[in-house]
Amino acid sequence: MPDPGPSPLQSSLPGAAAHFGTHVLAAAAARAEAEALGLAHPQAVPTDVPAAVPAAEPAARPDVARILGGPTGLGTAGLSLVPRGEFPRATSPAPPAAAPADALIIPGLYWHPVPEPDPVRVEEVSLRIKSWALDEIQLYPEDWEGDFDGFHVGRYMVACHPDAPTIEHLMVAARLMVAENAVDDCYCEDLGGSPVGLGGRLLLAHTALDPLHSTAEYQPVWAESLHADAPRRSYRSAMEYFVRLATPSQADRFRHDMARLHMGYLAEAAWDETNHVPEVWEYLAMRQFNNFRPCPTITDTVGGYELPADLHAQPAMQRVLALAGNASTIVNDLYSYTKELASPGRHMNLPVVLAERESLSEKDAYLKAIEVHNDLMRDFEAASAELAAACPVPTVLRFLRGVAVWVDGNHYWHQTNTYRYSLPDFW
Repeated sequence: MPDPGPSPLQSSLPGAAAHFGTHVLAAAAARAEAEALGLAHPQAVPTDVPAAVPAAEPAARPDVARILGGPTGLGTAGLSLVPRGEFPRATSPAPPAAAPADALIIPGLYWHPVPEPDPVRVEEVSLRIKSWALDEIQLYPEDWEGDFDGFHVGRYMVACHPDAPTIEHLMVAARLMVAENAVDDCYCEDLGGSPVGLGGRLLLAHTALDPLHSTAEYQPVWAESLHADAPRRSYRSAMEYFVRLATPSQADRFRHDMARLHMGYLAEAAWDETNHVPEVWEYLAMRQFNNFRPCPTITDTVGGYELPADLHAQPAMQRVLALAGNASTIVNDLYSYTKELASPGRHMNLPVVLAERESLSEKDAYLKAIEVHNDLMRDFEAASAELAAACPVPTVLRFLRGVAVWVDGNHYWHQTNTYRYSLPDFW
């Protein structure tokens, strides 16, 4: 990955931008000059798209003036370098014409349409991820094949990461996504999951991401344990592929966010064991941990570049990532609502908690959950715009744009996955 240069050990956000920006802007100017002379960037065009089909156009590499003008394109309406003055009303649905004909439309939900994912890449990722799941890690038994195919991993990943330079970059995200779902389904949910003993299972699985450093006597036993079940096999293999493309700081960032995810799993399991329905704010706190955050946090790795650790760690960037994960996870609550109600046991989601804690009907609770999502989306876009204005460094702007595109792609996947999801009859 490109060397971003040294980052300051400690800094405020403007300070980080000042220290890092000089180097990056100089590099951007050099790239612009090279392109003016006809020198192509070595990773500008995907190299592993089948030759019979034209490769996707490379992401534009603008000159410095355009960079400082702010991000443009898919999902970046909230990333202007000037504060956003007015957001769409919470009650205004996206135009139905912007969605595929068979898409699930939630009236009043605030979302952005995305272009149809590149079908060549979708097919290639779909084939490779299934081969990985079956041949490399023996992820699922034969009778789960329909559910695996119905997940539509390829379409999901291509929609969320349209700037990935190669298929292998997309595969890094696809393997991690499948592995995270395997752990959730097999350890937490209704494919063998249980809150009883969950902490121990998650801890051992987490060592596939954050390796154990033990004595010579016990290290081999631990290494063998990583092949013991499908969740651990998937974590181990997906992480091995990930660290080949990620920098050490990107890998450590991901481990941190996966620890957050596992903490959220444990909180939900504890409430399940004690039959506790949390207050709404408590549920939202749990969902900030048990959410999609590990996915957008790797957007730079999948894009083939690095957001420096000092800039990623800034409170303003952490707020953007938290809000992106929170909004995306409430999307999941809304689209999976009927699926979860039809499953055995009680599934905790925002409409269920709102109905219980605020004495609302099922319909009113669902409609209020839409409002909560819309507020989170607007806060995410406002926080992104503020950060872009405060730190107009090219890498920061690209990362913010990538996170926004991921949020939109995640919604697209939920909205179009009619194999998994359906909507309640509230309208």
